[in-house]
Amino acid sequence: MLMWGSLMSSHLDRHGSVAAMRPQNSSIIFELILVGFSDHPQTEVPLFLVFSLIYLANCFGNTAVIALVALDSSLHTPMYFFLCHLAFLNGFFSTTVAPKMLFNFLASRKVISYPFCLAQTYLTLFLESTECFLLAVMAIDRYVAICYPLRYLLIMSWTVCLVLAMSVWVTGFCASVVPLYFIMLPFCSPYIVDYLFCELPILLHLFCADTSLQEAMMAIGGAGTVLFPFLLIVLSYLRILVAVVRIDSVEGRKKAFSTCASHLAVVTIYYGTGLIRYLRPKSLYSTEGDKLISVFYAVIGPALNPFIYSLRNKEVQGSMRRVIERYKKSTRIVF
Repeated sequence: MLMWGSLMSSHLDRHGSVAAMRPQNSSIIFELILVGFSDHPQTEVPLFLVFSLIYLANCFGNTAVIALVALDSSLHTPMYFFLCHLAFLNGFFSTTVAPKMLFNFLASRKVISYPFCLAQTYLTLFLESTECFLLAVMAIDRYVAICYPLRYLLIMSWTVCLVLAMSVWVTGFCASVVPLYFIMLPFCSPYIVDYLFCELPILLHLFCADTSLQEAMMAIGGAGTVLFPFLLIVLSYLRILVAVVRIDSVEGRKKAFSTCASHLAVVTIYYGTGLIRYLRPKSLYSTEGDKLISVFYAVIGPALNPFIYSLRNKEVQGSMRRVIERYKKSTRIVF
């Protein structure tokens, strides 16, 4: 195993792969080095404190959403059923990435074991794909609620919701984890990843063999897991817009828009971050900026989602008051 100091001094390309020398494949990989923000050691402790608070808010907020929906029967609707899935997914994604990232902020040897790196790669790809499909299903749910309000509960029955939810998770799995099993290639040493966590686009630069086939598969997979759900979201909101414009009363229009505002904000943050990351001009690219973007969609974005859905949502606010009142009454009876 090469020493940490000599590995860190190696010349890195934009994604952490070695630009110059590539030694022969190693038969056994024990661990990889996550560079993170080690080039700016003075920022690591402040970043640890900030992102720790954000991660705790993430865990608390998403858990609170699930608990609130479970405890209040008035929120037992398709919209909040899918919101629970989104909250679970967000918390799961951040927990896959954040603890190891936070640990490495303070660690002297910023390493990740090879099996855990592969697991992190599988899970991030799976959860990102699943979130795209879940956001599309939530958009379709809002479309049915606004365009077919009288038949909403008939169309979006619990059987349909369960089938849609199961389809989202299974499709996300099949679209990411299963194909990924067939494209893993041997790594070249030294095993340095100039990033905050393991992700497939980053690891592709560490493979020894030609990765053109893998990159083509990623492009095709991206069209299916990102572009197709995005088109469903756009079409749903175009139909919603047409339906809202036809509503005569201003109050009716406001109410219709308010039911979509939270979901639209989450979609904008999720896809906006992806567009900034992958479609910005090369002149605006920086390795440190790419790391900050990754932190945003892995930790900050999932922490914002429960607050976006709850702070301006009167149903959620009313549900919180009812749950708190029931808790106060139960404690009074006990004591």
